[in-house]
Amino acid sequence: MKITDFAVIFILLFLPFGVVSDLRVQNQREVQQLEMKYTSALRTAVQDAGVVLSQNERQERETGYGSDKFFRVDKEEALATFLHTFFLNMGTDGDTAAQRALLNYIPAIVILDYDGYYTFASSSYKDAYGQAVIGPKWSEKKPYAYVDSAGNSVGFTLDNYLHAYDAQNHRWVEGFQKELEGQTPISLLNNSLTFEQIRRSTIVRTIQEDLARLINVHNEKAARNGISYTFTLPLISQEEWYNTIDDVGMIAFIQGIPVGDRYYNNYGFGGGRVVRKQSIIGGIEPGTGMKYFYRDSYPTPFQATERFTDEKSAAAAGYFEYQYHNSLK
Repeated sequence: MKITDFAVIFILLFLPFGVVSDLRVQNQREVQQLEMKYTSALRTAVQDAGVVLSQNERQERETGYGSDKFFRVDKEEALATFLHTFFLNMGTDGDTAAQRALLNYIPAIVILDYDGYYTFASSSYKDAYGQAVIGPKWSEKKPYAYVDSAGNSVGFTLDNYLHAYDAQNHRWVEGFQKELEGQTPISLLNNSLTFEQIRRSTIVRTIQEDLARLINVHNEKAARNGISYTFTLPLISQEEWYNTIDDVGMIAFIQGIPVGDRYYNNYGFGGGRVVRKQSIIGGIEPGTGMKYFYRDSYPTPFQATERFTDEKSAAAAGYFEYQYHNSLK
């Protein structure tokens, strides 16, 4: 055989492999582009929702409790913003059928509020005709609750403010952990480091356990809708969880969207960070009994008695502004 014959045979034998390889590369490229599109759509949507969460509708909804993290979130507006941005970037804006199909791949959405959280996920309930159905629904607000071995209960928040039930004295107390330190027999409140560790771990564990349950319910709904993918709670590092619960925000999960020969799974977090406002403290000067107000970032010799949202409120309550250049400094 001539060398040209061998060349022809070689081409005929290996050309199909080259074509298949090119197709695989092209398919992988398309898959990567789709995944980038989905990731961008998810992240943009939760970020837009986070911005909405940081917008107070009225002045009286602004920071309270003397905390820079407390304000009422608008979960409905946040959800509407998330879905609008997500559908728009997924190319399904105005396509109700496609939007309904995409919702099947969102097993849960969590709204982190200051003193509890909401979930938007598949839930069993009865419709207007009394029929049992499974569909997405808002939960009631769920507290960040902790109970110790002595029967004391603590309702945590996203900072160190708390509500606690003192089982020994049968009374409720509330305030910042530092203010309550040594004031009750609740041992958790008497150690700042332990309190912070338990607070964070309780919030994370509570949300994780609830999400695992909700995702199982979503699997039932997905199976009824012909989706064979099994939804599971994604593995999120403890550090990332702790960063997530540092402020009000939204967590959204997307799973099981077919992409090539695999599935797209991801989650996104959008924080509703607010402009920090230092609390105004009302305190009494030891010895003279004079009442002064000052910002909580300044060290003073006063015994804190009240907290205010602004100087005007403190002055109206009979407190004088503490001058830091005077002899008390």
